[in-house]
Amino acid sequence: MKPEQKKEGERWLRQAEQDLDVAKLLTKNKKHNVACFMAQQAAEKALKAFLYGHGAEEVWGHSVAELAYDAEKFDKEFEKLRPKISPLDKYYIPTRYPGSLPGGIPAEAFDAEDAEKAIRLSKQTINFVKRKISGLG
Repeated sequence: MKPEQKKEGERWLRQAEQDLDVAKLLTKNKKHNVACFMAQQAAEKALKAFLYGHGAEEVWGHSVAELAYDAEKFDKEFEKLRPKISPLDKYYIPTRYPGSLPGGIPAEAFDAEDAEKAIRLSKQTINFVKRKISGLG
């Protein structure tokens, strides 16, 4: 890994950790829908950290599952992670937009259990990526 690639990966990973901290604060304040979204964002940024750290110049998309699939090209272990974390994708749009739900609003549709699950999956993603990045000099 080139030094500038590693720095870029670490930069994205730091932001992922910040987003996860925000998700935890939002959960404490019972803003569960936004906590779910921020947890998804944290996992997304962690996966992008891995990809940028491996020299990807442009990383597009918001799907955690698709980003994990892209990461498999560099490390086959992401194949095992992908099905575990792919449920985070359902927190990208429905947590924010009333039109994505059949009724009600996102603030009413997501609860503490949803937020805790999203945070747990996000933390799992971040820890996985941290191990992969730290192991590459």
